Amino acid sequence: MTSIILLSVFGIINLFLGFLKSNKILLPAVIIFLAIVFGVNFLDWNNPQSHFNNMLTIDNFAVAFSAVMVLSLALILPFSRSYINSGNPHLAEFYSILMFSLVGAIMMVSYENIIMLFLGIEILSIAMYVMAGSHKKELRSNEAALKYLLMGSFATGILLFGFALIYGASGSFNIAEIASFSSNTTATDLLPMMEIGVLLVLVGICFKIGAAPFHFWTPDVYEGTPTLFTTYMSTVVKTAGIAAFYKLVWAVFPGLNEFWYPTLVAITVLTLVIGNIGAAIQTSFKRMMAYSSIAHAGYLLIALTSFNDYSENAVLFYALSYTVATVAAFGVLKLVSDQREGETYEMFNGLGRTNPLLAFAMTVAMCSLASIPLTGGFFAKFFIFGSAIEAGAVWLVVVAILMSAVSIYYYFRVVMAMYMKEPVGEKVAVDGFAAFMLIFLSIFTFIMGIFPGWFNNWL
Repeated sequence: MTSIILLSVFGIINLFLGFLKSNKILLPAVIIFLAIVFGVNFLDWNNPQSHFNNMLTIDNFAVAFSAVMVLSLALILPFSRSYINSGNPHLAEFYSILMFSLVGAIMMVSYENIIMLFLGIEILSIAMYVMAGSHKKELRSNEAALKYLLMGSFATGILLFGFALIYGASGSFNIAEIASFSSNTTATDLLPMMEIGVLLVLVGICFKIGAAPFHFWTPDVYEGTPTLFTTYMSTVVKTAGIAAFYKLVWAVFPGLNEFWYPTLVAITVLTLVIGNIGAAIQTSFKRMMAYSSIAHAGYLLIALTSFNDYSENAVLFYALSYTVATVAAFGVLKLVSDQREGETYEMFNGLGRTNPLLAFAMTVAMCSLASIPLTGGFFAKFFIFGSAIEAGAVWLVVVAILMSAVSIYYYFRVVMAMYMKEPVGEKVAVDGFAAFMLIFLSIFTFIMGIFPGWFNNWL
C-alpha cells in the first residue's frame, strides 16, 4: 500500500518539477523516486496486510511482482535521453503518467476483490492509451492510439460484463467467496451465468495480455507507439496482466477447472503458433518484437494451465528474465532508430563493426529471448516447461519446444545482420548512462542464466 501512495505522491511532485526550465533534473529525480519505491516495497515482505475492507492485500506475491514492475520502469527510463536532449515540453507529464500507471499495475497484482482488479486495469489502460498517441504529429502514433482505445474499450466492456455475471451467480466480488462458490457447486448445478461470466473474463484479460486470437491490436499498436512506451507496454503491462490472470485462475476458478481449462489450453496453443509464425515473416524489427510478445504470452499461459505449486515461481522468474531482455532489445532499437531512422532488420547491418557494445547487448537479449543456455531466458522456459510436465501436459511442452525452435530463426536474423552484413551508416552515438544500462542488463541476463536459484525461490 505504501508503494501505491508513494508513486501517486512522486507523480504529483514530478509534475511540479516540470515547471522548471530544464528537463535535465527530471530523469535523475524519477530514478530516485523509483529507487525509494522499490526499497519501501520490500518492507511488506512476509508482512501481509489488507486494506479497504479486504479489497486489496499486500502479500509476498504482490510485493515480488510489484518489484519486477518498478524495476522495469527504472530500467526503461535511461533510454529516454533523446526526449531530454530535444527539450520535449511534455517530458514531466510522460514520466508522471508512467508512475501513475504503475499504481494500476500494482493494484492488479494485489487485488482481493474483482472491482479492485477492474480499477487497476483501467488506470493502467488509460495511461497506455495516452502514451500510444503521445507523438501527436505522427500519423502512426495517432493510429495506434485510436486502435488501442477502440479495441481496449470493447475488451473492457466484455470484462466488466463478465464480472457482473460472476457477481450475479456468486453474490460477491470477493475472490475468496467466489472461489468458495465455484468449489462447492457441482458441474450439474452450476449456473450458466457463472460459466458465461468466466468465459467473458478470460476473453477480456486475454486481450489485455495480447493472447491469440485477441491479439490483432498488438502489431499495429506496438509499431505505432513510440519505442520507449512500447517497451513499457511489452514489460510492465504484460507482467501485470499475467500476474492478475494467474491470481484469478488460481484463486477464483478452482472449482470450474473442467469448464475453463480446455478453453485456456486452446488459447495457449493458438498464441504460441500465431506469435512465433507471425514473428518469423516480419520485415520490421519492431513488428517482430510485437509478435514475439504474443508468443511469450503463450509461454506464460502454460504456467497458468499447469496449475501447480511450481507455476508461481516460474511465472515470476519468466517475467523478470523476459523484462530484462526486452528492455535491452528495445533500448538498442531506440538508440539506433533515433539516428538511422528506421525499424527494419537492415537498420542493424554492420552494427557489430560500428558499435560493438550495442551489437553485444542486442545479441545477449536475442539469445535470452530465444532461450539459449547461460542466459536467463533458458531457465525461464525450463521452469515453465517443468511446471507443465509436473502437471502432465507433456504434449503442450512439445508444442512449445517446436515453437521455440522457430523463434531462433527470427531472433538470430538481427544477430546475422549485425555481424555478417556491411555497415549502412555512421557509428551510433551512445551516451554513458545508456551504455551503462546496456552493460548492466547484459550482465544481469547472464547472472540469471548461471545462478537461476537466486531468483527462483522467492514465493
